[in-house]
Amino acid sequence: MLDRGISLDEAEIAVLIPCYNEAVTIAKVVDDFRRVLPGATVYVYDNNSSDDTSRIAGEHGAVVRRETRQGKGNVVRQMLRDIDADAYILVDGDDTYPAEDAIKLLEPILAGEADMTVGDRLSNGSYAEENGRRFHGFGNNLVRSLIKHIYGFEFNDVMTGYRGFSRIFAKTLPIESPGFEIETELSIHAVDKRWRIKEIPIEYRDRPEGSSSKLSTFSDGLAVLRMIGSLFKDYRPLALFSSIAAICIIIGLAIGLPVIWEFSVTGLVERFPSALLATAFVGTGFLAEACGLVLDTTVKSSRKEYELMVIAAYDRYGRL
Repeated sequence: MLDRGISLDEAEIAVLIPCYNEAVTIAKVVDDFRRVLPGATVYVYDNNSSDDTSRIAGEHGAVVRRETRQGKGNVVRQMLRDIDADAYILVDGDDTYPAEDAIKLLEPILAGEADMTVGDRLSNGSYAEENGRRFHGFGNNLVRSLIKHIYGFEFNDVMTGYRGFSRIFAKTLPIESPGFEIETELSIHAVDKRWRIKEIPIEYRDRPEGSSSKLSTFSDGLAVLRMIGSLFKDYRPLALFSSIAAICIIIGLAIGLPVIWEFSVTGLVERFPSALLATAFVGTGFLAEACGLVLDTTVKSSRKEYELMVIAAYDRYGRL
């Protein structure tokens, strides 16, 4: 069992690099991480690349494996299932994140001060300066705002692909997203389960010439928004269904109050369809609130079970 606090030289570090057609950059990425973290094991999981990513990574000293299920989320899920380490670095294979910053991401984890560290590209302005895809920044800000509004936690950078994990965090992480929504899922999971999160400012550089992004601004952006909605439903059902209930009841009252007023004056219900519609909206609102209460009880029970699972994981893996 590991005690709180372990040095970088003593720790078993796994560098996780999910890759899809990164032949242009993977050699430099592997070389940089092997230089900065000479005691670490660098893992490259090839996600059906059609170029020489696997061969080049292997020639430069990485442990190369293949994941046939397409999508970054699928790759990360399998990595965490396969690989045991004291701490993990997750990084893209596109050479946009300097390997030197990995030490800053690892230090709070190895010191027992954080369970997930987040490489923050935004607060120092390096992402805005280097990245020419303006909608990516807009999407990041939108997701940050939604998470702050829904979950009450404000990230500086929620979409970054450069992160550090403790062993316990990695081994108790339920990953559901198949693709680029993985960063959003990691962030929301960490907030909801009250893991210790620390954001570390890092430098960012845009992809080198000849390397192209696999991220689709609009389709992947919509997938991220769907993921937020799904996780909101799974993690905060009472808040979600209470919002739906409030909207339905307000609409119902807006339609029904004139009917009630008219009935109080004339003793007649002349707008019968409006009365039925108002009743339907109000009834739906109360039904949504009831659903929220039932699901909230289920989620609280699930959260207690998860806490017990984490305690068991501490007993199995130690503190890191």
